[in-house]
Amino acid sequence: MISKIAWRNVWRNKLRSIVVITSVVLGIWAGLFILSFSNGMMVQRINTVINNALSHIQIHNPDFLSDNNIIYSIPSVNEITDKLDDDENIKAYTERIILNGMVSSSAGGYGVKITGIIPEHEQHVTTLHRQLIDGKYLEGVKRNPILIGEKLANKLKVKLRSKIVLTFQNDEGEIIAGAYRVAGIYKTVSSKYDEMNVFVKSDDIEDLLGEGDYIHEIAILANDFEMVPEVREQLKRQNPEMLVRSWHELSPELGFTNEMMDQMMYIFISIIMLALAFGIINTMLMAVLERKRELGMLMSVGMNKLRVFTMIVLETIYLSFVGGPLGILLGYLTIRYFNHRGIDLSVVGEGMKSLGYDVIVYPLLDNNFYFNIAVMVIITAILSSIYPARKALKLNPAEAVRAL
Repeated sequence: MISKIAWRNVWRNKLRSIVVITSVVLGIWAGLFILSFSNGMMVQRINTVINNALSHIQIHNPDFLSDNNIIYSIPSVNEITDKLDDDENIKAYTERIILNGMVSSSAGGYGVKITGIIPEHEQHVTTLHRQLIDGKYLEGVKRNPILIGEKLANKLKVKLRSKIVLTFQNDEGEIIAGAYRVAGIYKTVSSKYDEMNVFVKSDDIEDLLGEGDYIHEIAILANDFEMVPEVREQLKRQNPEMLVRSWHELSPELGFTNEMMDQMMYIFISIIMLALAFGIINTMLMAVLERKRELGMLMSVGMNKLRVFTMIVLETIYLSFVGGPLGILLGYLTIRYFNHRGIDLSVVGEGMKSLGYDVIVYPLLDNNFYFNIAVMVIITAILSSIYPARKALKLNPAEAVRAL
């Protein structure tokens, strides 16, 4: 009976109820969309860094990272890779030679990071082979093929099959130079990355370096992203003398940003819920004051305070229960639409690329977040109803009946 009365009371002033419901819908929709946009950018950034070069986990000689000296290679590489082959949690891995050097052409020279790779292994760990805009993946050139970024190619003023020279030091500190031909030009979402990284075959680099073990990095891709911490701990136990780090440790600023984003999402939605609560409280207080005489009459004829309290609470909850699901549904449909279509930010494309972000953003929210929002709407509605309901209980029936 009380629930029916509360539902009818909600629609006695249709305009006011519609305004409140609309504000709830728009608030939740806007909040979800903004959060999905920010989260989508963050997820894309993490995936870009992982897929371009970082991978999920990397193994190094502990001394290599301190000064990047070529002599600090990974000993017993075959023993490590044999264990990786037997690990069902490992999807793929690749061995890399890492050198700091210079690339030069007739237009000038620039400092770069030279990465020697095994193409057959690398293409299972990174997506570099899919990001070629010209040429082939270290193919199509008879000797010493090289991959360079589009921005670096423009600075060097070279094109496909152009000759460039790599200069670097060997393990004895001697300067070595090798001539390479551009086999492919790649373009990632990060222009800085494109400018600073070149890729060659490990065999070609080893021919210049001479005899020795020169594998400085093993990049590993796990089968399940959520399993990365567990896989890392397992690899650390298997290789106690090596430095085993996850993407979170390899790029701490990225890990921090990811954690901060998780916290900001709930802070932001809490602010929206707070604004929603004030709107509901204001509306219900107006409704209580307008119906002061009616409430006084109800209490005079025997309606107890618990029923009056319940009626006001139900009215508030009904308003939120109508607006909340509609806002969540509208937000879900909007996010799903743009998740497939993407949002083109080409207007500020250069700035985004310099920061490592893609110009096409795909909004994304975890499905659990929608459930959390629904729970927060329910809690907000219940808490918002308490003050107006208590205000109604404080009415004096005799004075309320005489009120205009």
